[in-house]
Amino acid sequence: MAFKLTPLPYAEDALVPHVSPETIQLHFGKHHRGYVDKLNETVKGSVDTEKSLEELIHTTGGDRFNFAAQIWNHDFYWASLSPSGGGTPEGEIARALKGAFGSIDAFKRAFGEAAIGQFGSGWAWLVVNQRGTLDVLSTSDADNPIRRGLTPLLTVDVWEHAYYVDYRNERNRYVETCIDHLLNWQHAERRFTEWRDLRAA
Repeated sequence: MAFKLTPLPYAEDALVPHVSPETIQLHFGKHHRGYVDKLNETVKGSVDTEKSLEELIHTTGGDRFNFAAQIWNHDFYWASLSPSGGGTPEGEIARALKGAFGSIDAFKRAFGEAAIGQFGSGWAWLVVNQRGTLDVLSTSDADNPIRRGLTPLLTVDVWEHAYYVDYRNERNRYVETCIDHLLNWQHAERRFTEWRDLRAA
C-alpha cells in the first residue's frame, strides 16, 4: 500500500493575503509531496508499507520516522489553519485555555513564544498533556507530540519553507499572522472534544 498526499482542505489561494499561493505550491506541492514520495521509496518492499503514519512514528527511527512524521505534521498543520481562522476561540476549548493559561491572550503569548523561540527548524504545538490540561511546547525537525503520549490540538510550522517567500526572515510576523488570522479553532475544538469523549469512555 502506497502512502498518498492528503489533499489540502482549501484552495491554494484560500489563505491570501496571509499565505500566498506561491508558498502553498512550494510548501505543499514540493516539500510535503516530497516527504510522501521519499517515505514510499524508503518502505518499499517492507512490512512498513502496511502501517499507518502513527504506527511508523511510534515504531521506527531514521528516515522512516522523519518522513512519516513530516507527513503527519504537515497534514495536521494544514488542518490547523483556516481561511476563516484566527480571532477568539469559543466553547470548551476557550474554557480549557483560560483554565490552563489564565486568559486567551496569555495562551497566544505562550504559543507565539514557543514558535518564535524554536531554534532552527521545527513546530509549535497546543496539546493536551498527560494530566488532561492544555499545554504549549515546541519540537525540533520532524519530532511531534504523539511520540510523547500527548494529544495535539493545533500546530504552526516554523521551518523556513513555511514562511520565507512571504515573510523572508521575519518569523515573528508570520507566527503573529497565523495566531491572529489563521488558527483553526473549530479544528482544535473537534480534537479536544474527541479527546474528552475517549477519556470518558
